[in-house]
Amino acid sequence: MCGIAGFIADVPGREDIINRMDQRLYHRGPDAGGCWIDENSGVTLGHRRLSIRDLSSAGAQPMKSASERFVIVYNGEIYNTGALKEAVEKASGAREYRGTSDTEVLLEAFESLGVKKSLDTIKGMFAFALYDREEKKLTLARDRFGEKPLYYAFIKGHFVFASEIAAIRCFPGFEDEINREVIPEYMLLGYIPAPKTIWKGVYKLPPGCVMELAEPFGEKKCKKQRYYDLRKKAEEIYEQPFKGSFAEAVDELDRRLKAAVSSMLVADVPVGTYLSGGIDSACITALAKAVKGEDTSSFTIGFDDPKYDEAPFAKAIAEHIGTKHNEQYVSEAEMKAVIPKIPYIYGEPYADSSQIPTYLVSRMAREHVTVVLSGDAGDELFGGYATYPKMLKLWNRTKCLPSAAGKAAGKMLKCVPGKTAYRAGKCIAARNIRELKAAVDHYDPLIASLCGHDMSIRRDPLGGGDLKELMLDDMLVYHPEDILVKVDRAGMAVSLENRIPMLDKDVAEFALSLPQEYLCDMNNGKKVLKEVLYRYVPKELMDRPKKGFSVPLNKWLTEGDTAEWAGELMNSPQCAKDRLVDGRIVSKLWAEFVKNGRSPRLVWNVLMLEQWYRARGDI
Repeated sequence: MCGIAGFIADVPGREDIINRMDQRLYHRGPDAGGCWIDENSGVTLGHRRLSIRDLSSAGAQPMKSASERFVIVYNGEIYNTGALKEAVEKASGAREYRGTSDTEVLLEAFESLGVKKSLDTIKGMFAFALYDREEKKLTLARDRFGEKPLYYAFIKGHFVFASEIAAIRCFPGFEDEINREVIPEYMLLGYIPAPKTIWKGVYKLPPGCVMELAEPFGEKKCKKQRYYDLRKKAEEIYEQPFKGSFAEAVDELDRRLKAAVSSMLVADVPVGTYLSGGIDSACITALAKAVKGEDTSSFTIGFDDPKYDEAPFAKAIAEHIGTKHNEQYVSEAEMKAVIPKIPYIYGEPYADSSQIPTYLVSRMAREHVTVVLSGDAGDELFGGYATYPKMLKLWNRTKCLPSAAGKAAGKMLKCVPGKTAYRAGKCIAARNIRELKAAVDHYDPLIASLCGHDMSIRRDPLGGGDLKELMLDDMLVYHPEDILVKVDRAGMAVSLENRIPMLDKDVAEFALSLPQEYLCDMNNGKKVLKEVLYRYVPKELMDRPKKGFSVPLNKWLTEGDTAEWAGELMNSPQCAKDRLVDGRIVSKLWAEFVKNGRSPRLVWNVLMLEQWYRARGDI
C-alpha cells in the first residue's frame, strides 16, 4: 500500500512540485519515494512506497514495463498474481521478471492483455496511473469496491491526481474554493459521496471506474467509464441466484472466504488480524489461523466503559482460536486526544465517530505488523446491521398510513442510505400523520436551514421492502464513502496496510447470489456467515448482543473539556463566514442538544466540519 501523485503540465520546476506532492503522502509510504518525468509530454508521476511485496529495489516505483512502453504508479495489492502471470504467459509467452512484486506482474499484464482485460482479471484493491508512452495516453483506475482512494482535478488547465487531496493542493495555482453544494449532503450523511469533494473542482474517481486522457490532455480529451458496475452486476446475479441448500451455501462460503484470506496473507512483512469480538473479525481471524497455522497475531483495544468494551470477548475468542493476541486498553483521554488529528487524517470533513477507535487500534497494530486483515463488509454483504430488519418493518408500516403520509414517508426513506434513513425515519412507525410530520419536519428543514439553502439530496430509490436492495444501497455508497474511507485513512495515517477478505470479488458476488432467507430474517442476521464461524469458534462464545465500535459521544459532548471545546465551536462557528452553515441555527442546535440531548450525530457532523474549516489551511 502506497501513495501516488502526478500531473501533466509543461511548467518549470516539475521535479520540485512532484516532490512536494509526494511529501504530503509520506505517511502512506515511508519506506521509499521516487518520480518519473517525461520531458516531451509533461507527464509527471510520483510515488511513496510502503514495502509489502518484494522489499528490494526491484519493487520500487514509478516502474517501467520490460519493454519500457508503460510506466506506472500504483497503490494497493493484487492477490491473484499467479493467475495473472498465467494469463500473460498464455497471451504472449513466458516472461522473465526482475523481482517478485505484484506491480511488475500488473505492468506485464497491461502490455500483454490490455487494460480492460487486465482489470476484468485482477482480484485486489488498487488505484493506479498508467502512462502509455507509445499511444501517449494516461489511464487512471480504481478498484471495484473503492478500497483505495483516487482524487483528481484540472488546475489552470493542467490535470493533477493523487491519493489524497492534500497532495493536489500542493500544485501551483490551486484555488481554495470550498464546494458549498456538498454541505447539505455532508450534514445528513457525515461524509461526502463520490465524485464530489469539499473543494470545488476536485473530484473522487468512483469505485470500479477507469479514466483515460489522451494528448493534448485537456478536459475535452478526458473519458470516464465503469469497468465494473456493482448495481448491474448485482442485477445479473439476482437473475441467477444460488440454488443450493443452506448447508451447501455454508460450505461454499467457507471455501471462498478461506481462499480469500489465504491470498491476503501473502506478504514479505508481518501480517495480523483485527479481532474486535464480533462475528466478522472473529471469522476472518479464525480462517487466518486455519490457513496460516501457529504464527497468527490478533489485535484489539479495550475501553474503560463496559458499555463499549468487547476486549474480554475478543480475548476469549483469541484463546480458543490460538492466536498470539495483543490487547491494549485506551483511556477516555487517549480517545479524546485523537479529535484534533481528524482533519489531518481525513483531509475533508468526515464525521463517523468510530474513526477514533479505528485509528487507535491501527496505531497499536502497527507496532507489531505492517499488514492487517479486517472483517469489514460483513454487515453489508450478509445482512448484519440491526437496521435492515427494522427498515423492513418501517416499510410495512408505511403501507398502513394514509396516502399522503405514506408518500411523505417513502420520500423521506428514499433520500438516504438505509442506516441513516432508519435513524431519521423511525418515528414513521407511529402510524399517525402528526408524528410522521414531526419526524420529517425535524430532519429535512433542520439540515436545510443549517446549511442556508435547500437540500439537493436525492439518490437512487431503495428497492421497496426488499432487504437485498437495502444492503446493495449501502454497498454502493455508505460502505465505500464511510467505512472504507475510515479504514484506509486510519491505517495509512500510521503506515498500516488494511486488507478486506470479504471484498474479494468471489466472496462478494457469492454473497449477492444468496437467497434473502440465508442472510437475514426479522430476528437474526448473518445467518450463513455465522454458520461458517461456528465451525471454528463455539456458538456460546459469540451468542451475545453486538456493541459496535463506537465512542460515548453524548457523554463527551456534555461533560468536561470536550464539552467546552464543542460549545466554543458550536456557539461561534467560523465556517459561517463562508456561509457553509447558519451560525444562529448551529447555536440553536447546540442549545437543544445541551437541554435534551437531541441530534448528537448532527452536532458531531457540525463539529467535524467546523474543526476541518479551522484547520484547512494547514492540511
